[in-house]
Amino acid sequence: MGRAFEYRKAAKMKRWGTMSRVFPKLGKIITMAAKDGGQDPDMNPKLRTAILNAKAQNMPKDNIEAAIKRASGKDAADIKELSYEAKAPHGVLLFIDCATDNNTRTIANIKAILSRNGGEALKNGSLDFMFTRKAVFTFDKTDEMDLEELELDMIDYGLEEIEEDMEPQEHGDDKEIIRIYGEFASFGDLAHALEKRGIEVTKAELQRIPNTPIELSETQMDEVDKLIDKLEEDEDVQAVYTNIA
Repeated sequence: MGRAFEYRKAAKMKRWGTMSRVFPKLGKIITMAAKDGGQDPDMNPKLRTAILNAKAQNMPKDNIEAAIKRASGKDAADIKELSYEAKAPHGVLLFIDCATDNNTRTIANIKAILSRNGGEALKNGSLDFMFTRKAVFTFDKTDEMDLEELELDMIDYGLEEIEEDMEPQEHGDDKEIIRIYGEFASFGDLAHALEKRGIEVTKAELQRIPNTPIELSETQMDEVDKLIDKLEEDEDVQAVYTNIA
């Protein structure tokens, strides 16, 4: 989504910190993963990834364990993953990924946020051709890492692209990272291959990458940011993807 977006996102996560809205979002994903594939991370790659991403956001161990246990509790909610499509001002398209136990509530909240902030809900399926879903893994770059060798090695597991980047930090200088992109269906193979090579992944995602990104002015971006912020503040929204460059 571009460097400016990454800095905005980093600032937002710093602002949220350990506020009550962050850990419940992560907990929902952990609970769903544990319910779907069992509570042993070693035997459940989806749960292992969810825990990894939660730790990257400094979610305490007790919270993670509680989220896993909720999957087998008598009152375990039936949480489902759903996606909604929308249009924001200035030609911006939105894919809104949610985790919810109440579809009616989630739809009503999203529609209300969109209508109050210049957005508009679209029929699901409208944006399928505008985005491509990719497996994306991020990890720290080390001095001994040979990127050419890594790229050649990982192609057999579905790697499509590898890039170096700088990740904004709350304190001090930016951190040098590696980000790799692969086919949607290769998520598990890539995760296993990285783990086998002893590479400690800091974030693993299934992102929606825009096929035709658009550029916005700073003023336009500020306006769209307000809408995205409101959507991400909703307890059921896990991620918002856009076609912003």
